Amino acid sequence: MKYILLMHYSTLPMKENFRDYHLFQILKLYEEQSAPLDLFLKNYFKKNHAVGSKDRKIICESLYLMIRWRGLLDHLCEKPVNWKNRHRCLQHFSPQSHLQNDQIPSHVRVSFPKAFFQLLEESLGPELAWEFCLASNETAPTTVRVNLLKTSRDAMLSKWQPHYKVSACTHSATGIIFDKKENFFGMPEFKEGCFEVQDEASQLIADLIDPKPTDHVLDFCAGSGGKTLGFAPKMKARGQIFLHDIRPHALAEAKKRLKRAGIQNAQILLPDSPQKNQLLHKMDWVLVDAPCTGTGTLRRNPDMKWKFSPEMVDRLKSEQRLIFKEALQFLRPGGCIVYATCSVLPQENEEQAAYFQKEFNLTPLAPPLKTFPKSHGMDGFFGVVFQKATIGV
Repeated sequence: MKYILLMHYSTLPMKENFRDYHLFQILKLYEEQSAPLDLFLKNYFKKNHAVGSKDRKIICESLYLMIRWRGLLDHLCEKPVNWKNRHRCLQHFSPQSHLQNDQIPSHVRVSFPKAFFQLLEESLGPELAWEFCLASNETAPTTVRVNLLKTSRDAMLSKWQPHYKVSACTHSATGIIFDKKENFFGMPEFKEGCFEVQDEASQLIADLIDPKPTDHVLDFCAGSGGKTLGFAPKMKARGQIFLHDIRPHALAEAKKRLKRAGIQNAQILLPDSPQKNQLLHKMDWVLVDAPCTGTGTLRRNPDMKWKFSPEMVDRLKSEQRLIFKEALQFLRPGGCIVYATCSVLPQENEEQAAYFQKEFNLTPLAPPLKTFPKSHGMDGFFGVVFQKATIGV
């Protein structure tokens, strides 16, 4: 028995070194390229099959914690500042114990770049900016959306409750919250198209699209089709949905997801498709889920805050206006267009909505949908529904 125990403990350093090796490899290679962290990790683990699921979990926990709190770790860790010293500091790290320390600058205490933190204070006010930064340093909740074409939320809750800790979302009628992440893509219900992983706020944005079954709908910045998958069941396999994006690889992924979900009244619209001209002024609904700073989903992509620059906001504002103007051409008189972002910045949200309303003679049909990232809550999104005048633009 003693021999067995000795053998067991002797393996621990080797396992720890194995994980540390891959952790530092990931950090080194990640800094040498430009892909988002989640995509980079997906590709890294595909190439390194020896890293098992338990190892991946522990590696990713350390990795995300270091990236979220890099600013404060840099202030506290031994010099020179590098990933190994940050990792050593992490072993005895308690962010909460430094939050009230006035000797440390505010932006360092919440681990945000100074220019980014100042922009947040100017845009949101000091109190809300502080709350936002702390929430963005937490792990986001894990939420799925049930596909009403194939099942119901009650049916999925009944099926999952004996095996997982799950609960119904408060605001989305199709959302279910998982207490922890699971291997969703390996679940039979996922392969059958019964659900997709989607934050509750993102589900609410999709729900702003309220077409009649016979309507024609254009998802103009469709990406991989997440919002389309949300509103498509309302159309009861009738009408027609068009998914457009400038990224063909994203649309290829959307095509796979549509097939899995059983959505047959949708077609892909490539940016150079000759069909685009035939659709001008024909759509009953248009969704512009515009490219934005992604501040509302920052806790899912914490590496992005270290790449942020205030100039990004002005560039994205210009892009959003150009995209919206182009998308509006496809809307029929009297039709509805939804402008949405996953941002919390008024520069991309309320200010843009006011510009679109005035510039294009649009009528908002309801107050905007606004959500804000909070601890254990949904992400930050903005969405507003406009109606196009029956005469004019």
